Amino acid sequence: MDDRQYAKTKALKMLKAAGIALTKTEEENLEIAGFGLNDLLSTGLELITYVNTERCCAKELVLLPGQTCPEHRHPPGFGGPGKEETFRCRAGEVYLYVPGKATPAPKAKPPAGDEAHYTVRREIVLRPGEQYTLMPDTLHWFQGGPQGAIVSEFSTASHDDTDVFTHPGIIR
Repeated sequence: MDDRQYAKTKALKMLKAAGIALTKTEEENLEIAGFGLNDLLSTGLELITYVNTERCCAKELVLLPGQTCPEHRHPPGFGGPGKEETFRCRAGEVYLYVPGKATPAPKAKPPAGDEAHYTVRREIVLRPGEQYTLMPDTLHWFQGGPQGAIVSEFSTASHDDTDVFTHPGIIR
């Protein structure tokens, strides 16, 4: 089984174990985001977009154990200030990094060899039922804990193709 199929299978099992019901179409359309770095199990995530309109967006993000969504921001555009998003942990543990004073002993580590592309180091640990809201154009990255994580994202309209990543090799 290749990494993409493994990630999809594992993500669907995690969602089922968390009691998150999906339609057959949602299961089939689960997106695998590898960001063009060819190291999906280290840098990537699996997601389902429930709705994405001009005003709002709702997604389910799945991070396998240690899997990282790379550092990025949602810049102004489309007549607005950029995407505002709230992350709510549903299962597992997620380590979110934002601007501010660096956490002295963070739980997560950037993927090996890519440390220079992870510049924000203030850690927010989210466990089931906890949430955090990011204002538009805020640099951030996040990583799944030892059992991985499921995170519901509620946001203003999402324009993933305009996200600005710190790593120059990222392809979205």
